[in-house]
Amino acid sequence: MLSEKMNEALNVQANRELYSSYLYLSMSYYFESINMKGFAHWMRLQAGEELVHTMKMLDYVAGRGGRAEMLAVEAPQLSWASPLQAFQHVWDHERVVTGLINSLVRVAESEKDEAAKDFLQWYVKEQVEEEESSDNVLNKAKAAGDNKAALEAADRELGERHFKFPRGFEIFPYAGFAKIER
Repeated sequence: MLSEKMNEALNVQANRELYSSYLYLSMSYYFESINMKGFAHWMRLQAGEELVHTMKMLDYVAGRGGRAEMLAVEAPQLSWASPLQAFQHVWDHERVVTGLINSLVRVAESEKDEAAKDFLQWYVKEQVEEEESSDNVLNKAKAAGDNKAALEAADRELGERHFKFPRGFEIFPYAGFAKIER
């Protein structure tokens, strides 16, 4: 059984994961609005991945006898000055999430909850991947700069991203996820 403190901390982090999904979905629509369909696709898949992170955490809370709670989600930013600024925001955001996950591990340690600490190691490793991925796309945007041809090439490349939802999380049957492997 989860302690009240651990239960609350996991619910708060699940809310931050859901915010991440909301933020990336907002970015997807920003990119749609400037006709950068590949960037929009990349962000849409990122939003889906973050939603899986949310559900995985809430499922863990419920599975440990805790109470999974859906907390109010903060409204995300709606537009950016440029693709570079949007991808900088992604990178900055992922670094913040890494700090939040590390803080959550410290809560598990202070609560002497080895099971939660073990569970959270998946998120620790995931954040290493998220930071690497966001750094890669940020570097693509930086390299493209204001060069329209280079931005279009990066847009096409990011439009080729695939994401396979884990078993049990196949929740997006709509055409916007046509490139998702099933």
